[in-house]
Formats: sequence, structure tokens, C-alpha cells
Amino acid sequence: MQIKKTEIPDVLLIEPKVFKDERGFFLESYQAQEFAAATHFQKLFVQDNHSHSFQGVLRGLHYQFQKPQGKLVRVVSGEIFDVAVDLRLSSPTYGKWVGCYLSAENFHSLWIPPEFAHGFLVLSPHADVLYKATDFYDPASECCIRWDDPDLAIKWPLQGHPHLSKKDAEGGFFRETPHFA
Repeated sequence: MQIKKTEIPDVLLIEPKVFKDERGFFLESYQAQEFAAATHFQKLFVQDNHSHSFQGVLRGLHYQFQKPQGKLVRVVSGEIFDVAVDLRLSSPTYGKWVGCYLSAENFHSLWIPPEFAHGFLVLSPHADVLYKATDFYDPASECCIRWDDPDLAIKWPLQGHPHLSKKDAEGGFFRETPHFA
């Protein structure tokens, strides 16, 4: 397993070793000891989530303010452009974003630490996204930043306007939403 720092060093791209032969493939999608050594993150994952979406769907930018979730994201069908935004006021990368292509073909995962907003755009006809979370879903704590916030200026690889949920279409602007110390 190769673990690479992104432009935001706390967000990590994980490239597993994939063993392929005529029968198919095998890989370790998560290994606790290697993950802890690379991230220095000791909290356990408490919830697994599965999202199925169609091409052009954009989900996010989501985070929980009272109970921040770290997320380990991977795609088992299709392709997405996955984005993490640093919401830590004390961070040198505060207000910066990083985007990575995750797909069933490249087998990559993205580690997004707590105190980051997260979103993704589906690029393939459909995509199944699995992600582990370090805290339970708490709707009372949930926040949403607009996908097209001008201060963030995320370069989504869009073709046309994205398909959004009502919550995502009504998300707040970066400057208006709560951030972390």
C-alpha cells in the first residue's frame, strides 16, 4: 500500500497493492496498522456508508460541526471527482481544497480528516461510493457549503449544471458557515 500526501498534507491518497490474475483481483482496502502509522489518527471507524449516484450528481460540501467526521472514501463502481476543503482556522491550508479522481479502475482511496468539508461529483454513468466515518451521523450537527462558493473556487470537472439535492442547492457560503479553531 502506498500512501501519498496531497497538496493539503493531512489529506492522503491511498493506493493499495492490487493482485490481478485471470480470476480477477484482490486488494486490502483498509489495514488498521498501516492507516494509523500513516495518519497518526487513532480513533476507530464507527460507521460505513454507501452512496449510489448517477452521472452529474454533485453531493456536498458536507461536514458536521459538533461531531466532526473523518472519512475514508473509495469507489467500487464508476468514477468520481472527490473534494476535501480545510476548515481549520489554525491550519496553513485553511480555506484550500484538494480534488482527486477515485474510480473502480484505479482502486484509490482518499483519507479526509475531521474538520474538513467533503463533496464529490459523479463522472461515470453511475457510481457506488463507500466511505468509513470516524463518528456517527448527527443531523443536528450537519453543515453544508455551496459547491460553487466563489471564495473556494473549486474546479469541478463539470459538463453542464450538476444535479443537486435541495440541501446542497441551499448550502451556505464558506464565509457564513462555522469553521474549526
